[in-house]
Amino acid sequence: MNRGYSAEEISSITKGKLFRAGSTTPVLHFATDTRKITDPVHSLFVAIRGENHDGHHFISDAYKFGIRSFIAENQQPFSALNDVSVIIVSHSLTALQHIAIHHRMQHDIPVIGITGSNGKTIVKEWLNLLLSDDQMIARSPRSYNSQLGVALSVLTLEPEHTFGLFEAGISMPGEMMRLQEMIRPSIGIFTNLGSAHQENFGSLQKKAEEKALLFSNTQAVIYPLKYSEIDEAVKKIAPAAARISWSTDFNAGVQITSHISISGKSELLLRWKGKEFQFHLGFIDPASVENAIQCIVTMLYLGYTEQEIASRLERLAPLPMRMELLNGINQSIIINDVYSNDLHSLEIALDFLKYNSSGLDRMVILSDIQQSGIPPQQLYEKVNLLLKEKGIHRLTGIGKDISSSSSAFSLTADFFQNTEEFLASFLPEEIHRKAILVKGARIYGFERITEILQDKTHSTVLEIDLNALSHNLNYFRSLLLPGTRLMVMVKAFGYGAGAYEISSLLEFNKADYLAVAYTDEGVALRKSGVSLPVMVMNPEMNSVSTLLRYQLEPEIYSFRMLHNFYQALLLSGADAAYPIHIKVDTGMHRLGFMPNEIEQLADALSQMPLIKIASVFTHLASTDEPLHDDFTHSQLAKFDRFCSLLKEKTGQQFFMHSLNTVGIQLFPSAQYNMVRLGIGLYGISSDENEQLHLKNVSSLRTVISQIKKLNTGESVGYNRRFIAEKDTISATIPLGYADGLRRSLSNGAGYVMIKGKKAPVLGNVCMDMTMVDITGIDCKEGDPVEIFGQEISLKEFARQSGTIVYEVLTGISQRVKRIYLQE
Repeated sequence: MNRGYSAEEISSITKGKLFRAGSTTPVLHFATDTRKITDPVHSLFVAIRGENHDGHHFISDAYKFGIRSFIAENQQPFSALNDVSVIIVSHSLTALQHIAIHHRMQHDIPVIGITGSNGKTIVKEWLNLLLSDDQMIARSPRSYNSQLGVALSVLTLEPEHTFGLFEAGISMPGEMMRLQEMIRPSIGIFTNLGSAHQENFGSLQKKAEEKALLFSNTQAVIYPLKYSEIDEAVKKIAPAAARISWSTDFNAGVQITSHISISGKSELLLRWKGKEFQFHLGFIDPASVENAIQCIVTMLYLGYTEQEIASRLERLAPLPMRMELLNGINQSIIINDVYSNDLHSLEIALDFLKYNSSGLDRMVILSDIQQSGIPPQQLYEKVNLLLKEKGIHRLTGIGKDISSSSSAFSLTADFFQNTEEFLASFLPEEIHRKAILVKGARIYGFERITEILQDKTHSTVLEIDLNALSHNLNYFRSLLLPGTRLMVMVKAFGYGAGAYEISSLLEFNKADYLAVAYTDEGVALRKSGVSLPVMVMNPEMNSVSTLLRYQLEPEIYSFRMLHNFYQALLLSGADAAYPIHIKVDTGMHRLGFMPNEIEQLADALSQMPLIKIASVFTHLASTDEPLHDDFTHSQLAKFDRFCSLLKEKTGQQFFMHSLNTVGIQLFPSAQYNMVRLGIGLYGISSDENEQLHLKNVSSLRTVISQIKKLNTGESVGYNRRFIAEKDTISATIPLGYADGLRRSLSNGAGYVMIKGKKAPVLGNVCMDMTMVDITGIDCKEGDPVEIFGQEISLKEFARQSGTIVYEVLTGISQRVKRIYLQE
């Protein structure tokens, strides 16, 4: 076990000033996020200033959690904190990187550094599977490949590790050299070269050279020769390294002489150093085959035999690189994370479980943690501590090691020797209102456990990418002026994505306010454990008692509403001012007080001491159309006057907000002290330049239920709307207008994507199913189908449907299963 670092050592490594030395406990862990602190006694909190957050604002939170060691850029936050060790540095991230560089130099082990535009994480995880029989491997958790992520990854190195696997990603010139200093790879893998972040590089060649800086001191670099830019970059940047290129077409160091796909499997013939090798893969998609070849070539270079490689390749399968949040049986939720199991990925999964499980008992189904290098009893004592710190109520352990170490656990637990034994004893009725993390190494086949725990009501799913949603949230945060708060719209079932799940993520990411349309939406959030302030935009006056009981804040838009709410407030016996949100109609002509009613409103509010104005807001009618900019400015002028007079006459201070998603960027001077983020959170903007910065959040997918051959003249569906003019092959998919697929897509107006090809709709869209033309597409029953997502954009799908994106998202039936993905 690492002996840790003292405050004096850290001060010396970082060349910082030891401002205080109150804690003598050695530092074993480095934390940058107070929401993910484990073992606070042995942790140091690094206060990093980022684009969207300033870690200095969370120093007091870290202190409350029990941390007593800190790196920061100024002394001020520590004036009231006792018994702390504080190192003051000029730049906190750089200081953390210097510690990582120092830490890496203490570990003289082989390390593979992986870069490229795609495939880094898959190659890393597959190599971990293939090499872990012989090595104690430290590796990047998930896709920790940034300036911060690499530092945190390298700092996980322990004395027992014999091998390292770290990935490195860059988006700007000048970033890779610092990553190289931290990783110091002895072997390099350059997966491929694509267009990601190309706007920041002068050319593909320049990008290749920047990425190749990772390999400036490596012994060997493995890469596909089909990218001439990579070949030239490696020759230039790493001239002393052995260049191990591979190719199917060019004369490479490793020649792929044959690649045959049969029945969903691949057969590869390779030639290296004059010798022929044969390998079989359990998949045929090009990306997976290329990733597997990178792994094969790496193992050949490391000296593994053909037989060793071939036997271990059987373990490989396309891996889910993200955790899935699924609906489970008996009102439970399931976190599916069954492709790897180690202490670091367990901690990440437990954090995801924690912030998605409000009101539910937390349970973990855990396999043996293999190749940890730690004696089993000691390892599972650490696991027990981690489970207790994350609030886990029950553990099910599966595997010989975890079962034999049962005495290490102090929480309620049961143990099974293998997955089969667990499945044989499983009783569904014992699972009720639980949040269950299913976390296991791949060899344990925990997919079978997820299968029996999952609520299988519909084979059509709406996938929600929580990483993309967080990215979009942070993008809009980056546009806000200092001091501007963020209210996020989660009405209409969170724009179809799930109000609780989205609200939980927003609370985790410290949004300031939520807004819903109706009282029952707010009640559902409160019952699920969401504690953020919630504005109700259209509260029913017969539900005032419910508003008060659940601390929901009403929008008030008329005098009748104001007086009715105040009377209900008086009858409730309230003894403190209650927050309301006043709506002003500056030109939308929908709801709100008119600007000329300001005097009457101010007089009324002066007679209502139990009311506190939380915010005043308006809706702008046309922020996304430059043609109407003059009208927008006239609305803002009316809003300014209204708010100024209301402040003057009531003496109250309040939030002011007028901007929606597109207005945040287009009208920055009108941000006031709050903005409302809506559709932009889900990756949609009407501004095309802004759209380039957003990531897609929602993907609607289903599967092929049945395939039929149609002869010329045969028809499809109700009313025989489609009649085959030639022999046609049709596929039926379990998705119809009751699920949100509009009938306007019927008979060729719309299409879906199957195996990367368009499959037009045949005949009318039915209530529960739709038929599509798969003539010429090599597919089978059970194959996946994309309705919209990566291959068909949400905007394109809305255009086909003859509607707007809002209607598409909110129109997806709740019988369609939602799956939440998180890296």
